[in-house]
Amino acid sequence: MPKFDVKVNSRIHTVDVDADTPLLWVLRDSIGLTGTKFGCGVAQCGACTVFIDGRPLRSCSLPVSAVGNADVTTIEGVSGREAEAVQRAWATRDVPQCGYCQSGQVMSAVALLRRIPKPGDRDIDLAMNGNICRCATYVRIRAAIKDAATTLGG
Repeated sequence: MPKFDVKVNSRIHTVDVDADTPLLWVLRDSIGLTGTKFGCGVAQCGACTVFIDGRPLRSCSLPVSAVGNADVTTIEGVSGREAEAVQRAWATRDVPQCGYCQSGQVMSAVALLRRIPKPGDRDIDLAMNGNICRCATYVRIRAAIKDAATTLGG
């Protein structure tokens, strides 16, 4: 079995997995970072969203061999002003219900605020499109993103 070095949350991990193993399973099963969730397995629900070199991507359909030297950031490692503002707003607005989709929702919201400091409704819709919340907390998610933007001065 081949070995891959994967940089996750600023730390190099050597994993013994097949080249086509999805990054999601490397994160969860090989590295032990279980904050990133499996939802659909076909990159449609957003529960598995991580950052690859700062861009939000779905880890369930990305083979570990495609990661290369990229820097992977998971919900356990996301940090910075935007991440802190989103996490505070999520708690204040009681966004999570079951919580299953929330790591992917938070990662997408952080990416949005890093790109667009003061997003409008359309910006939020486009950035969060495909992040499915089975508990339907979309109204609170939108409000929390706007609260986080206000906190950041947007």
